[in-house]
Amino acid sequence: MAPFFLLEEFVRFLQMEKRYSDHTVLAYQKDVEQFLAHAEITRDAELKEVTHSLIRSWMVALIEKGIENKSVNRKISSLRTFFKWLKKEEVISVNPTVKISGPKNSKRLPSFAKESELQLEKLDIFFETDFEGYRDRLMFEVLYQTGIRLSELIGLKDADVQLETIKVLGKRNKERIIPISKELVQLINQYRQLKQASELESSFFFVLKNGNNLYPKFVYRKINTYLGEATSLDKCSPHVLRHTFATHMLNNGAGLETLKDLLGHANLSATQIYTHNSFAKLSNIYSQAHPRGHKNN
Repeated sequence: MAPFFLLEEFVRFLQMEKRYSDHTVLAYQKDVEQFLAHAEITRDAELKEVTHSLIRSWMVALIEKGIENKSVNRKISSLRTFFKWLKKEEVISVNPTVKISGPKNSKRLPSFAKESELQLEKLDIFFETDFEGYRDRLMFEVLYQTGIRLSELIGLKDADVQLETIKVLGKRNKERIIPISKELVQLINQYRQLKQASELESSFFFVLKNGNNLYPKFVYRKINTYLGEATSLDKCSPHVLRHTFATHMLNNGAGLETLKDLLGHANLSATQIYTHNSFAKLSNIYSQAHPRGHKNN
C-alpha cells in the first residue's frame, strides 16, 4: 500500500505526543492500514467519505475470518484514535467511529502455574551451571518473583538492579520500584560474577553469551521450554509467569492496590481479573473448612 501523508502524521503524533512504545505504534499503524485496504481507500481525501457502516462491514469481515473479539476490539480502538485525531486536525467534520460498538470480549481467566510446580528444588534440575544456565534461571525467577513484562525484562539496565529492589521502566515510560527477595539477590550476584568473568560489558542487565542484547523471541523460547518442563500448562510464556506472580500474591494475602502498583497497572480494573482465580481457591478452602461448606457423603 502506498504511504498516506495523514497516516504518517498520525504515526508521528503517537510517537511524539502520546509517547507510545514502538510496538504499540506499529500495532496502531497496521490496524489502520488493514482498514484502509478493506475500504479500498487510496488517497487521503477519501478519508472524509468513511462512514460507520463501512467500519461495521470491516468489523464483520474480521469476525467472519475467525479473529477473536479481543483483537477486533483492539483494531476498532486503533481506528477510534485515528479518526478522533483526524477530527481534531479538522480533516473530517464527523467521527464515523462514534456509533461503533465492538463485540463483547469473552472473559477468559489467565493461566497460571501451581505453587507446588515452581518450588526451587524442582526447578534446579532444568538449568545448567554455566553463564547461560544462570542467566536463564535468573530470567525465570525475575519474571516469576516480580511479575514484570517481557519487554521490561529485556529493557532492564544494570544500574536498575540494586541490592533490595529492581527499578522497572513500564508502559508510557512510567517507573516503578519492586522489592526483591534475598534468594533472588543471591542469584543476581552469582549471575553478575559470571557475566564479569566472561568479560561481557553492557549497560543492559541481561545479555546473550556474546554480549548482545536479548530479544523477545529468545526470551519467549527459553521460558516456554522451562515452563513446559516444570508444569502441566498447555500455554507457556513469559506472560504466564506474570499471571502466576499475580495469582500467587493474591492467594497469599496481597491486596489489590499493592498488586496494581507492583504490576504497573494504570487502574484496578486490569488487576481485578486475578481475583477470579483467587476466589476459586478461597471457595475450595471454605468448602473444606466450614462445617456447612460441604455435603456429607
